[in-house]
Amino acid sequence: MTSSGRGPVDRRAHELDTIAAVLPLERRDELAELLTDQDVETLRHLVNEGMGDNTLRALTSDLAYLQAWSLAATGKSLPWPAPEALLLKFVAHHLWDPQKRAENPDHGMPADVEQNLRGQGFLKAIGPHAPNTVRRRLASWSTLTKWRGLDGAFASPALKSAIRLAIRAAPRQRLRKSAKAVTGDVLAKLLATCATDSLRDLRDRAILMVAFASGGRRRSEIAGLRREQLTVEASIPDEGGSPLPSLAIHLGRTKTSSGEQDEIVYLTGRPVEALKAWMTAAKIESGSVFRGIGRWGTVSRHALDPQSVNAILKQRAEMAGLDSSDFSAHGLRSGYLTEAANRGIPLPEAMEQSRHRSVQQASSYHNNATRRSGRAARLIP
Repeated sequence: MTSSGRGPVDRRAHELDTIAAVLPLERRDELAELLTDQDVETLRHLVNEGMGDNTLRALTSDLAYLQAWSLAATGKSLPWPAPEALLLKFVAHHLWDPQKRAENPDHGMPADVEQNLRGQGFLKAIGPHAPNTVRRRLASWSTLTKWRGLDGAFASPALKSAIRLAIRAAPRQRLRKSAKAVTGDVLAKLLATCATDSLRDLRDRAILMVAFASGGRRRSEIAGLRREQLTVEASIPDEGGSPLPSLAIHLGRTKTSSGEQDEIVYLTGRPVEALKAWMTAAKIESGSVFRGIGRWGTVSRHALDPQSVNAILKQRAEMAGLDSSDFSAHGLRSGYLTEAANRGIPLPEAMEQSRHRSVQQASSYHNNATRRSGRAARLIP
């Protein structure tokens, strides 16, 4: 690309930087190439409107994928509004029948489009997309269309019918986000693999302890945690009267909060010590708390990618002799509520820390742990 052609890309990269505090964009330069000026302006507008951070991250991720797919499938950026034919093409490329694909290689996403998206790192899964992923990306596409003051064909009968028929033709089993919860006993095994004072062990130990003890924080919240969100609180005495360090984490807007509400959770004791040990060793005084570590022990200036939190947990599970396929980062969230139930902590108290808004969702983890020992399960002793 010529220097004159770099101007708009550099400008978009700079504008993406201005909203990085809300949208940690590790792929800034790549996104600057993909997104148009209007795309970036839409994101800036959403930031100014006060949309939740996690929602904004999801919209940005979906927009980047949609733009990459459109360029690969049509050779052009996304048109606004998208015609119905393009929406139907998106469904056909992502919801297809594996058996039909085995008989007809042209069924589903074309090989050149798939190769293009895989080469850029946008497509990782093998096989058709999960219906919920397709619905979410279409919903993001619709939301961004509306924010541009335009109408789309997202409610068209043809599109709804295409999705319904595609799902019926190639049903997928609904999988839990994490097959097993990371309860206290599992967490202890993971932490046992972080026994040295190496930077990597200190970081991973802090990630696991902070994510679990802070209520089972989402991987995006852990990856995006910044030093400025931490506030030292007065120490709390333990059972013997010795002081335990305490810390507040200001989450700001979260997936379940509204408006300008500032969600706060607290850490006490060993998780605080683990976090301080990592930040001291890594010399982190501001900015992102959890960062990548290079081959030679160099701490990156950039935040970890949320997917890296998942990868770290799986790696530690494997090191602990566990089946890594049984666990994911979401297991820390379900595990926190499960462990709270195992220790007799009331659900409302546990929800204060996990920041779940839905009692139904939280109780699905909490109650499963208590039902086995409850009276309803022991009518015949």
